[in-house]
Amino acid sequence: MYHASYMNPYSYYVGVPMYNYPRQSVNWTSPNGVYVNRFNSFRSPNGVGSTLRTDFGPKPFVANINEATKQNNTYRTALWTGTHLQVTLMSLNVGEDIGLEMHPDVDQFLRIEQGQGIVQIGETKGNLNFQKCVYDDSAIMIPAGTWHNLTNTGNIPLKLYSIYAPSQHPHGTVHVTKKDAMAAEGHYN
Repeated sequence: MYHASYMNPYSYYVGVPMYNYPRQSVNWTSPNGVYVNRFNSFRSPNGVGSTLRTDFGPKPFVANINEATKQNNTYRTALWTGTHLQVTLMSLNVGEDIGLEMHPDVDQFLRIEQGQGIVQIGETKGNLNFQKCVYDDSAIMIPAGTWHNLTNTGNIPLKLYSIYAPSQHPHGTVHVTKKDAMAAEGHYN
């Protein structure tokens, strides 16, 4: 028999769920039959229709960031913009990169939700001496004033979200393609 002093005092919690809430559907149905996604994308019941996203900031907001990120098909969409923080969703096509950039006064957090790539970071534009392979569930922290780039090296779109502190893009920013983003930011090839 087991001696009581060696038993786990919390063993009676094994197998007991912490929460008893069923998983909620991603979609709700509006009175006119259009599915309204919790992430504010709209589509018709047959799957045809436009996808719109709204910047929910600075109001309080809760979302399944994994699902929202994977559903995003734009190069960059601001999901939430506040006074001191911004969350954007991004999708990089196969072989596409964010582009070498540096934010002088903005710390940045990137989280990969789907795909794989390589991140390069350095203190100068010509010396990106920090390089790491990244993939699903990778988190990347980029200090303000640091040059960086992220390139999709996989065979599917690289889906990620970015958190900027403070905000980097105007409220409501949507860049469908990288070309749109470059034009909006004043970079012309």
